[in-house]
Amino acid sequence: MNTQNVLNEAVSGKRLTEEEFEYLFYQGDLLSIARAASEVRDRRFPDNVITFVVDRNINYTNICNCQCKFCAFYRKPEAEDAYVIDQETLFNKIDEAVSLGATQLMIQGGLNESLSIEFFEDMFRGIKERFPTITIHSLTAPEIVFIAKQSGLTIKQALLRLQNAGLASLPGGGAEVLHDEVRSVISPNKISSQKWLDVMQTAHEIGMESTATMMMGSVDKLPHRLHHLQNIRALQDRTGGFRAFISWTYQPGNTELGGQKISSMEYLRFLALSRLYLDNFDHIQGSWVTQGQRIGQLTLFFGADDLGSVMIEENVVRSAGVTHGMKMSEMVEIIKRTGKKPAQRDTEYKRLKFF
Repeated sequence: MNTQNVLNEAVSGKRLTEEEFEYLFYQGDLLSIARAASEVRDRRFPDNVITFVVDRNINYTNICNCQCKFCAFYRKPEAEDAYVIDQETLFNKIDEAVSLGATQLMIQGGLNESLSIEFFEDMFRGIKERFPTITIHSLTAPEIVFIAKQSGLTIKQALLRLQNAGLASLPGGGAEVLHDEVRSVISPNKISSQKWLDVMQTAHEIGMESTATMMMGSVDKLPHRLHHLQNIRALQDRTGGFRAFISWTYQPGNTELGGQKISSMEYLRFLALSRLYLDNFDHIQGSWVTQGQRIGQLTLFFGADDLGSVMIEENVVRSAGVTHGMKMSEMVEIIKRTGKKPAQRDTEYKRLKFF
């Protein structure tokens, strides 16, 4: 197998196989892979624009019975700092976010047995009544499954009720790595890989689009990550409902699982190969939240077309001891310094404002 031949074929539109991905990951020249990924990105987005969104991550509760070993955020119900958000706090957070230009809310939390679907319906309806233009891009697949089970509903029934209350789209959280060998170690109480895929397929079937995500670098190896990519590419072939693929790296600080971080070079290599492999995904997002601004900026040379969010609030990664921040002016500047044109987008990747 020849590295440049494989890359040339991928750039020309031939679908990358798992064997070719593995070969390039272990044997391919990093800069050649980066160039190929950027060429594929530039063909899809020839106007040289890199996007970002302004949003706020709001955690409605930190009480969770899943107790994943990689998570430093969850609390047991009896913990002193356990909470469920009240309406005044919620609305104050959204007021502040809107004043700072936010167009999207990512509301997520733990699997809290005291909360039924009515809690979420009331919350979403209250938000839409007070902030009609904000997009509710919220609740992960494990939360959807849990809410449905708590309320005696099917996945489809729960999604339809939440959609009717104002839920617009689903983030890809809770996927971690879609391989049950990995999940049995890092999140044994969480839904299976197939159940995550089932939730996403059901959401797509009712017209609710989503993102696909991966948290890499805990106990997973390349075959596990490839299995994940195979599954989301196959689902995208069937539904076309994924807007973007977003990968980030496991942060071991303050977690039960512990371990080491993978290198930024490994992350960038995987990101670029994801652009080549996921030929049916429009958007590949670079992660600055776990990697920091400099590596986030470098992702634009490795096939990323989006830098995610100027996060007004983020608590889960912060709980693991990682506190990278970004102001809108900084986001605009790091994009401009790569020779690209920055644009603020909405949840659907429609461009709202150029800089």
